Amino acid sequence: MSKIAVLGAGSWGTAFSIVLADAGNEVTLWARREEVAAGINETRTNAEYHPQVRLPDAISATHDIEKAAYGAEVVVLATPSQALRGNLTQWVPHLPSDAVLVSLMKGVELGTLNRMSEVIAQETGAGPERIAVVSGPNLSPEIARREPAAAVVACADETVATRLQGLIHTPAFRPYTSTDVIGCELGGAYKNVVAIAVGMAVGLGFGDNSTASVITRGLAETARLAIKMGADPMTLMGLAGLGDLVATCSSPLSRNRTFGEKLGRGLSVEEITGGTHQVAEGAKSCHSLRELAASHGVDAPLAQYVDEVVAGRMTVTDTMDAMLGRPTKAERA
Repeated sequence: MSKIAVLGAGSWGTAFSIVLADAGNEVTLWARREEVAAGINETRTNAEYHPQVRLPDAISATHDIEKAAYGAEVVVLATPSQALRGNLTQWVPHLPSDAVLVSLMKGVELGTLNRMSEVIAQETGAGPERIAVVSGPNLSPEIARREPAAAVVACADETVATRLQGLIHTPAFRPYTSTDVIGCELGGAYKNVVAIAVGMAVGLGFGDNSTASVITRGLAETARLAIKMGADPMTLMGLAGLGDLVATCSSPLSRNRTFGEKLGRGLSVEEITGGTHQVAEGAKSCHSLRELAASHGVDAPLAQYVDEVVAGRMTVTDTMDAMLGRPTKAERA
């Protein structure tokens, strides 16, 4: 059994811990709140996120970061993306110097415009051969229920990606490998913004033609930026691109799509966020992705308009009118 630490006992961190345990690993799940860790150990469930799912016996929980990370061969990072750097400043002294660091986060840091792998490298000093990302159409409630799913494990070192592939392969979870970390990260971050835009269209009462158009143009927007930054365009056609985009934009389980729907129905950002403890990453990353695209000279209307709505500078109706009123052009321009 490999010893693996998962830092973050939220919805995705808990679901991914189940995958790791099912694959035969010993998993220590770190929880920010001591009562959450205690509840997991006592009841074998995470009552806040997956109350109907019994956690495997190979998962133990703790609030002690030193205990969680001690002896771990792999450390999985599963916090909200905008909180990663702050958490790492506290965690780094306790992380094994040779552990592989795996990011489950899908965002771009505000201010720095760094991808999560870049934040990890800066704060830990780890080289690219020790940093990996997992991305794909992985809605956490379905993963926790062990419904069939696939994902991509990306690392600059293909040998490391293959090793991680073996550590997360279960009868219900099928991982593929990639060396395109940039493409996987941008696909994962951008799809959240596109899902908010799709949700806005749904909230306004529009149907499948509208949502399919937004999804497709969102994929084109993602690909323009990813290619400019050196990604393989085929990555965006795979699980970490199109696969993740379709799942997040289509499912009522998607926090980002639900966030967009509520915006479309007229709720304010404050009203939406006040009623949930879960994070819609796209609401945070839309501004950083807009700035990242601008820094590379890439046209990014979806990121721009979602950012305007989230910031309260435009209404959803005005945004849809503005997108439809944009000058026409060739599809691949």
